[in-house]
Amino acid sequence: MRRSLLTLIMMPVLACTATIGETTRAPTTTPPPSSTTVTVEQTTTIASMAPEATTPTTQPAAIVPEDLVLESFPVPAGSGPHDVAPALDGGVWYTAQDTGELGWLDPATGETRHTALGEGSAPHGVIIDEAGTAWVTDGGLNAIVAVDPVSLEVTVYPLPEDRPDANLNTASFDGNGMLWFTGQNGIYGCVDPDTGELIVFDAPEGSGPYGVTTTPDGVVYYASLAGSHIARIESDRTATVIEPPTPEQGARRVWSDSQGRIWVSEWNAGNLSQYSPDTDTWDTWHLPGNAPETYAVFVDDTDIVWASDFGSNSMVRFDPTTEEFHTYELPHDPGNVRQILGRPGEVWFPESAADNLIVIRTTN
Repeated sequence: MRRSLLTLIMMPVLACTATIGETTRAPTTTPPPSSTTVTVEQTTTIASMAPEATTPTTQPAAIVPEDLVLESFPVPAGSGPHDVAPALDGGVWYTAQDTGELGWLDPATGETRHTALGEGSAPHGVIIDEAGTAWVTDGGLNAIVAVDPVSLEVTVYPLPEDRPDANLNTASFDGNGMLWFTGQNGIYGCVDPDTGELIVFDAPEGSGPYGVTTTPDGVVYYASLAGSHIARIESDRTATVIEPPTPEQGARRVWSDSQGRIWVSEWNAGNLSQYSPDTDTWDTWHLPGNAPETYAVFVDDTDIVWASDFGSNSMVRFDPTTEEFHTYELPHDPGNVRQILGRPGEVWFPESAADNLIVIRTTN
């Protein structure tokens, strides 16, 4: 079975079957489309801005490079890149939401290639499975879309006709290789990549499901932006609501660290929070700055937490050990970083407002 290489998965937990929920017809496929290319690259360096004092003086200072190298890659104008996913071939997939295409960037040359996903497409999220296939949540098509990394063949898995306009957002593979996805209009669901079977479930408390992640033991959690909570998908495919301590915080995205703790970006509150399932406890930190808006969150291979802040137009690095923030200005204003993903030694994110992809290399 396929599993995401961009989430930490170890043990099988969840299964998607035909006995509960709603299923749809077999997927449809289209031949590989033609590609367009653009070649540009810009390299710059960013230095850490002084964070606000949030760490007790008894704690050791964070070990942070004096300067982090930021490499900036323009993509075709008007693409509106929303999410990114490093590819197995060294490239980087990105959803060109404004043009209805899946883009691919070669960081070595700056060359890009776009694959059309279908009339009306508006892709949001993208992740890859162990074979390198790109899986896209497409709000415009109201479908899950798979793109073969070699042939570029497009396969569409539509939601049931009685689930129109689900406002699909993001996806993650569970420990059984099932693809779980969210829709802000009150749904979550799963696709079996081996059979193409797709099932949709009503989310508890209605609208809001947005970001989604998988823990090292294969358990899926999602964030509800409108519902201001996170939820755990149980083995029976029901979702258990978990309330953060801050009311109306606007939980937008979630990411698991190597210990299975869930990190939450709280859009309304400007917070970064951590939920520990083992103890059912929360910790919360307010981002530096006067009016932070925490959008995306990602935990890298060293358990350093990264978040994007619309309020200060920046990326934020958080060390959970020292509880110190370091803030990095974006090259464009506004940049609007809506999602972060990576691979060992690299943190990738799109500036959706600037038609630009960025990598921060965390190791030499």
